[in-house]
Amino acid sequence: MSLAVVRSRALVGMSAPPVSVEVHVGNGLPAFHVVGLPEAEVRESRERVRAALLHAGFEFPNRRLTVNLAPADLPKDSGRFDLPIALGILAASGQLPACALERIEFVGELSLTGSIRPIRGALAMAAAVARDPEASSLMLPTANGAEAALVDGLRTLSARSLPEVVGQLRGELPVERIERAAPAERPAPVGGRPSAAGPDFAEVKGHRAAKRALEVAAAGRHSMLMLGPPGSGKSLLAARLPSILPPMSDDEALEAAAVASLAGRFAPEAWGRRPFRAPHHSASTAALVGGGANPRPGEISLAHLGVLFLDELPEFGRGALEALREPLETGRIALSRAARQVELPADFQLVSAMNPCPCGYLGDDRCRCTPDQVFRYQGRLSGPLLDRIDIQILVKPITEQALTSSADGECSARIAARVARAHSLQIQRQRIPNALLAPAGIDRHCRLDRAAMAMLHEAARRLRWSSRALHRVQRLARTIADLADREAIGMAEIGEAIGYRRGLAAPAPLSSALEP
Repeated sequence: MSLAVVRSRALVGMSAPPVSVEVHVGNGLPAFHVVGLPEAEVRESRERVRAALLHAGFEFPNRRLTVNLAPADLPKDSGRFDLPIALGILAASGQLPACALERIEFVGELSLTGSIRPIRGALAMAAAVARDPEASSLMLPTANGAEAALVDGLRTLSARSLPEVVGQLRGELPVERIERAAPAERPAPVGGRPSAAGPDFAEVKGHRAAKRALEVAAAGRHSMLMLGPPGSGKSLLAARLPSILPPMSDDEALEAAAVASLAGRFAPEAWGRRPFRAPHHSASTAALVGGGANPRPGEISLAHLGVLFLDELPEFGRGALEALREPLETGRIALSRAARQVELPADFQLVSAMNPCPCGYLGDDRCRCTPDQVFRYQGRLSGPLLDRIDIQILVKPITEQALTSSADGECSARIAARVARAHSLQIQRQRIPNALLAPAGIDRHCRLDRAAMAMLHEAARRLRWSSRALHRVQRLARTIADLADREAIGMAEIGEAIGYRRGLAAPAPLSSALEP
């Protein structure tokens, strides 16, 4: 047979459209052509496939080879087409029965020795194959087996080298089927949530108000901005946030793992743990939101269903910060290029920190910043962006006595247990965290008594809140009530929620603003 067709998959964002790898062995001068809109790494597969076939002991046909990757108008990238191209050549040259390739899809990059290297996006491809009624199995590198096996209802096969694949297809070797092992590898629960190695809140001295704000933010997935001088503990507190985040459902864990797989960062040991991303403030807009000729996920997508921590927030580029506005509202990011548009998930919880002025000591006698410098520095954060941040608090330095005393704070496990209970209440009541409530959901689930409503109206009038800010305070109050296991929202909850919307008001002198 001089023609063979092998099924494979491309990768466009989170989708994996099918690709037919058509291989023709014809007469004529020896040549090897790959057509079908291949990018550089796909065109280079000719040399990898040739060397892999010869090194593995197969015959490379010294004839005219044409490989067509259909559909022709879909750009093809990566080395994942090496394996299907090699199998197509073997089938077209009669070294492999073509019937063995039916109803199986193949992906994998070949080394020059014939071994199969791992690829990115295996989880997205496995999910696409599972939904395709015309495919029954997926053959992929053994290194990608753990993530592909997370998809239910899919027969997942694996191999370490090209000879192993051929041996399995010929029936000479036993088929290596991968069984799902993720539930057994999931971290053991501690305090009602998956355990995560890392810093504990028990190590934090003082900062009672800031720790309470972080607990509220974790329980309702609220965005947060911490404002304070250098060394006041903002980064210290943020680093401990992962230890109290609510547990992920299986569907959420699978969705977060799919995004990590898309970037080639899937780690089985991280299964069931919410992502925590902390990019440096020199990160570009493309690094945050994603980009490239074939768009790949950026930091906001890698933080999907987890936390994106931005330290030194005003030091990020203005364009990068403004690009966060739409994902904060919609939970999605659309990347448009000349040839395609890709939509990626970006449902992240923003936690950020900043100094009050360029030197960081506004209100202290050490500060030499002029009012104009302070205004320009704080002005790097636009009003629309600040309006989308639920909690805006001042983190005060603690006293020397508190800093040198023994730590007596509450441990993360106890805080996490309260957070998990509040999160569970929200899922049972409305199926989403409080931070994602739409206006109709706010009217239904965030009803206030008369006194609390009067307090909210007075605060909104005096502080000149937008309608978005008003709704965010109601969501905050709902989370505070959930943490206290109260159905009604009263003045205590509204008062605490209003206190979390302080904005960028200049703090009092540091000498009089120390936290005990």
